[in-house]
Amino acid sequence: MEQIYVSGLEEKAREKSIELLNARLLDCIDLTLAVKQAHWTIKGSSFIGLHELLDAIAERMRERSDTIAERSIILGGHTGGTAQGVTKGSQLEAYPQDITYQKDHVEALTKRFIAFGKNLRQSFEQADEAGDDDTADLFTEISRGIDKDAWFIGAHYDEAAANTGR
Repeated sequence: MEQIYVSGLEEKAREKSIELLNARLLDCIDLTLAVKQAHWTIKGSSFIGLHELLDAIAERMRERSDTIAERSIILGGHTGGTAQGVTKGSQLEAYPQDITYQKDHVEALTKRFIAFGKNLRQSFEQADEAGDDDTADLFTEISRGIDKDAWFIGAHYDEAAANTGR
């Protein structure tokens, strides 16, 4: 039986959207793991506030991953969201595993959230050009949340820098 796709998109648009969705899925999973790494290892005077914030952000990131993966599957794609897939395919800079100070985590996370937001906006443009308004809208929605979380994390920078003396 021929596969019927719910979206009704042209084949070329569907294939492009699947490619974009899968690329952003790998970034999203990678960023989620970076947030959890920081959550587990962060130290400093604002520990509990940042620890709890990062846990909440990690949960939002998992929801974003689900949304991205489900859209890819709806369009007839396959996801590669395994650890091996993320290692090979994420376009984000690897997260340092040897940092513990608030200032360092805040800098590293904010930098990666900004990069992921940029990737999302580029994917929005490409999905829009391909004719997939729904996938473009998904990228826009997620980018708003990523920008907000980058702001939440980045807002801790001055305090973290002052408290660590670094």
